[in-house]
Amino acid sequence: MSGAASYLARRAAQKERVRILYRRALKDTLTWAVHRHLFYPDADALRERFDANKNVEDIDTIDRMIADGEGQYNKWRHPDPYIVPWAPGGSKFTRNPTPPSGIEIVYDYGREDQN
Repeated sequence: MSGAASYLARRAAQKERVRILYRRALKDTLTWAVHRHLFYPDADALRERFDANKNVEDIDTIDRMIADGEGQYNKWRHPDPYIVPWAPGGSKFTRNPTPPSGIEIVYDYGREDQN
């Protein structure tokens, strides 16, 4: 039973690696083709490449294919990936940080006391 358990654990790890590789490659494809009308054909081609190998059963072959796919992804990864502006690393991230404690901000523009 130990052999079957290790086989199932290895297959589960492979499936997770393939899922992560697909998601990363898909997001990177969107970086290369920012407009959706350019992205969809590239995304379909990527999906076809993954679907073409989904029925491979040999564990060692799958490991080799995953390693090749990860190597190819790292080779063709975008050098300056698109980051949503308000996400960490984006151009608007923490643009207006919260003021430090002890500083009071008054939001009554032009309505100061007229004494």
